[in-house]
Amino acid sequence: MLRALALTTALIATPALAQEDDAPSRHETMLAAGYKAAFTCSAVFNGGKTPEQIAQAELDRIYPDYAAGMEAAGEAVIDREAKIVASFWAEDMPPRMAVWRPHLGCVQLPPGAEISAAEAVPTAPLGETPDYSDRDWPMGDVHPETATPEALAPVIAAAFDRATYGEDSLTSAVVVVKDGAIIAERYMDGHDRYTAQRTWSVAKSVAASVIGAAVKDGLIAVDEPAPAPEWGGPLDPRTAITLENLLHMSSGLYSTEAGNRTDNVYFGGSAVAQEAAQQMLEAPPGERWKYANNDTMLAMRSLRAAMGDDQAYLAYPFEALLWKIGMTHTTPETDWNGDFVMSSQVWTTARDLARLGLLYLNDGVWDGERILAEGWTEYVATPAPAQPDRDYGYGAQWWLAGGVSGLPADAYMARGNRGQYVTVIPSENLVIVRRGYDGRPGEYFDPAAFSADVVEALK
Repeated sequence: MLRALALTTALIATPALAQEDDAPSRHETMLAAGYKAAFTCSAVFNGGKTPEQIAQAELDRIYPDYAAGMEAAGEAVIDREAKIVASFWAEDMPPRMAVWRPHLGCVQLPPGAEISAAEAVPTAPLGETPDYSDRDWPMGDVHPETATPEALAPVIAAAFDRATYGEDSLTSAVVVVKDGAIIAERYMDGHDRYTAQRTWSVAKSVAASVIGAAVKDGLIAVDEPAPAPEWGGPLDPRTAITLENLLHMSSGLYSTEAGNRTDNVYFGGSAVAQEAAQQMLEAPPGERWKYANNDTMLAMRSLRAAMGDDQAYLAYPFEALLWKIGMTHTTPETDWNGDFVMSSQVWTTARDLARLGLLYLNDGVWDGERILAEGWTEYVATPAPAQPDRDYGYGAQWWLAGGVSGLPADAYMARGNRGQYVTVIPSENLVIVRRGYDGRPGEYFDPAAFSADVVEALK
C-alpha cells in the first residue's frame, strides 16, 4: 500500500518550484496543499464525489487569500487503494497528505510527515456502519411519497434559482420536515439523499449534541471547569473556564479577530492540542462573547479528558448519538492526535441533518429513548449571558433566530460556512435544512428569509 503511493509521488513533478516575486510564502503554499489533500480526500471517500465535482464545488470559490497558494500547490494525487491523497508543495518536503479511515473519515498528516506515518493514524473501535436504508423514515429512508404543498413549491424552487435568497448563491440540497414527515426535498444535479458535504460550522451544533449525550450519561457537567489536559496548576487562570463557557463562546481565550479562521488545524495538519489548547486568556471567562472555533474544539477535548479512554471517546459520537438516530451517513473527522475537529470537519447528508433537527423537536428523545440530557434542547436555545452584537443571538453552539426576518420567536439555527443551515422551529413542529456551496460574502444564502417564507407558505 505505502509502496504504491511512494512510487506515485516519485513520478509526479512538484509544481511549487517557481519563485516569482508575488509567489505565496511557503506557509501559504503548505496550507493550500493541505486544503487540496484534505478536501479531496473527504469528498472522494466520504462524499463519493468525482474529480469534476470536487473542482467545481469543494475547491472553487474558497477564501481569496488561498488563490496564490492553490496555484502553487500541486494537484491532488488520489491513491484509491490505499485511500490516501497527496498534494506536493515544496521540493525539499514530503507532500501534504490526508488518510481516510472507516467511520472517522480523513485525517491530515502533519507537515513533514512521511507516508509511513499513515500506519499510525487513530482509528475507531467500531464494526460495520448500520444500514437502516430499508427502514421507515426517520430512522431509515423509506417514507410515504408526500406531495409538496402547492404554496411551498415555488419557495423551494426559489432556493435553487441563485438569486432570490442570495445573489449567485449555490444550493445543493433542501429538506423540509413538518410534523415528522418530509414534505419537500430537492437536490442539485449530481447530488442525492446520500451525498455528504462538509458541514463547516454546523458541526458545532453536532458537537453540542454529543456533549448533551455525555451530560445525560454523567460523563461531564457544564457548570464544572473544563478538564483540558493542557491547563493546570495554581498559576493557570484557564482552569476557571467551564464547559459552559466553551459552549457559550465565552471562554475569554485569545483567538484571531473573527475566531473562525483556525487554518493551521483545518488545513495545516496541526493538532487541536497544539493550537486551541495553547491560547492565553484575554478576557474573564463568561463575560465576553467571541465566536471561536477553538472553544468548540476545546469542549470536545475536555470530553475526551473526562472520559479517560481514547478508544471509547472515538466511538462515543456514533454509539451515543449518530447511529441511535439514523445518522449513518455522518462522518466526524479527527486530527492526527485523535481529537475530533467538530467545530467544522463533519461530513454529512441533508437527511441526516434533518434527523438531528427532529431530535431537538422531540426534546432529545428518539423512538422512546432519551438521547440528550433532559432539558438540553431548551438549554442550547437559551440566550447565553454574553451575546453577539448582531441580528442573531447565541445559545450553546446554536444560533438564536427568533424574530430575524420575521421568524417565530422560538426559532434557532445551526449555521455553517458556504451556506449550511438547519433551522428548528418548535412552535411550527418544523425543521428546514439547506445545504450549499456559496462563495464570498454577498453571495451567501439568506436562511432566515427562506425559512420565514417556508413558514408562511405552510400557513
